[in-house]
Amino acid sequence: MTWAIRTGLLRSELIYYWKPFQRRRMRAFYRELVRPGDLCFDLGAHVGNRTRTFLELGARVVAVEPQPACVQYLRRRFGRHPGFVLCPKAVGSVPGSAILFVNSRNPTISTLSREDWRNSMAEASSRVEAWDIQAPTEVTTLDQLLAEFGTPAFCKIDVEGFELEVLQGLTFPLPSFSFEFLSLHPERIQACLNLVERLGNYEFNWSEQETMRWQEPRWVPISAIRKNSPPSGNLSFPAIFTPG
Repeated sequence: MTWAIRTGLLRSELIYYWKPFQRRRMRAFYRELVRPGDLCFDLGAHVGNRTRTFLELGARVVAVEPQPACVQYLRRRFGRHPGFVLCPKAVGSVPGSAILFVNSRNPTISTLSREDWRNSMAEASSRVEAWDIQAPTEVTTLDQLLAEFGTPAFCKIDVEGFELEVLQGLTFPLPSFSFEFLSLHPERIQACLNLVERLGNYEFNWSEQETMRWQEPRWVPISAIRKNSPPSGNLSFPAIFTPG
């Protein structure tokens, strides 16, 4: 493991683990969606802060993560937990292989996404971003994960601009799930919503970045959120869908 990758992982650990109040807030936030004994998928597990939360809530977790350094980290941190399963793959629209573009200094934005997504993220960042490592990775689909592990009560999807492709690999409705979307790419938000509508009748709410607070006072239909573009300047919006 190179110095840059070690530094990047340390940065991620500081961001996602060294905030005790955030940890309690995250448990309270997800307790509405995750109950003891539930199966959860953590797609794009990174260093596992959601995985940790789901395990603390008594769930079983399949953590899916393609970055080799993050895979090692997750194995060390959670490998002995009886409710934890690690799947060292990426998720996409079809099974096969792909190139993972790794940002060694900021691994949280490593991605399978195209160059235009990476360029827009670099332009929006306050720091210089470089995807300096290209790593071949195996790609599975959500349908394949369902066949192998069963249907999760909750599925978190955070794959840095590749959310549309992940949803394209799902043909069965899930009880509830979330995905990250970026105001930089409103056309991909609409495409994701189109796929969600085909899966079933879902209600919607969203939480801005890592606030762990619902932005809508009540669950709303997708049509209500489709009419309004996300506010400019806010980069990520996990959207939780539950059957209406």
